[in-house]
Amino acid sequence: MLIPWSYIIYLKYFIFGLFSLAVFIQLIYYWFVYARLIFQKRIPKLKVYPVSVIICARNEAQNLRANLKSVLEQEHRNYEVIVVNDCSTDDTDEVLGEYLKKYKHLRVTSIAPDKKFSHGKKLALTVGIKAARHEWLVLTDADCAPVSNQWLNRLQENFSDNTEIVLGYGGYVARKGFVNAYIRYDTVFIAMQYLGFALAGTPYMGVGRNLAYQKSLFFKNKGFASHYGLISGDDDLFVNETANALNTAVEFHPESHTLSIPKLTWNEFFRQKKRHFTTSGRYRSSHIFKLGMEPFSRLLFYVTFCYLLAFNILAIPVLIIAGVRIITQLIIFKISMHRLSVHGILMGVLLFDLLSLFINFNIYLTSIFRRRRTQWK
Repeated sequence: MLIPWSYIIYLKYFIFGLFSLAVFIQLIYYWFVYARLIFQKRIPKLKVYPVSVIICARNEAQNLRANLKSVLEQEHRNYEVIVVNDCSTDDTDEVLGEYLKKYKHLRVTSIAPDKKFSHGKKLALTVGIKAARHEWLVLTDADCAPVSNQWLNRLQENFSDNTEIVLGYGGYVARKGFVNAYIRYDTVFIAMQYLGFALAGTPYMGVGRNLAYQKSLFFKNKGFASHYGLISGDDDLFVNETANALNTAVEFHPESHTLSIPKLTWNEFFRQKKRHFTTSGRYRSSHIFKLGMEPFSRLLFYVTFCYLLAFNILAIPVLIIAGVRIITQLIIFKISMHRLSVHGILMGVLLFDLLSLFINFNIYLTSIFRRRRTQWK
């Protein structure tokens, strides 16, 4: 049975319409969400709040030796650092003992191993929060280092009586190699999303490498009770449950960043991402929709773009529309990377934009069938 020619014409225009719609949705994300990092103006608050920095460590002697000094030597006028030594079997005790002799504002609390009871990071973090003397808590990891001694000052410039959460940026150290370039791209893109949505009045997650919130908020939310059994969620699910347009601030001044050592292989990176994906299904339904629409529209863009060009359908308008999307993407990525102090990956953005669809889809599928159990990291 032959298909009428008019139907073929309608099909061409229908696919072109899908292509245009996909680009339109993509431009909404870039200009109304991601671009907020470009246009946002900082209005620092001058009041100084006492701060408790909390770091959970299990067998992190090497990282503590490398990074803890930069946390302890901040120029903030009133802060303490609490390290929770969670069942470490390496030299963590000895490393912390050396620091305790030098820094009076360092406090250490330990969790002893128990063969009958296993626990994840959320218990260690809860212990640290209960031990904190101050209302404002700043969370980071043992493998993270602030990029400057103004880290706490920059974060606390957002503290106020009405603000309960401050979202910061945690990046990764630049190294040679394709894996490192992709990890840093992925980190920037995720930051553009969660910081951009927060600035748009829809905060949905934060990263535990650089996150601040009030102690009273933690207890008002009953800590991590609703998701204690999940591997992850001590940062993003907690923020998803408690953050709103009025109580959340964003800080991305270059002096407020932290840096971590990235994974070195694809397998290590995939395992890390799978752990993070275990929480995505627990976000609010409106957040899931907004986050899911972006990769869906991106996939629709690539599929319809390839189809239209392959059959030479309205090739010139297609190339012009696609060019607008690509130029917008590169401009906003370039300025956002500058604001987040990330360099050297702009040339890979277009490749990673497509590659990430396949990587994230594969990780999402495999994470569904992954055995779920409570573990530290």
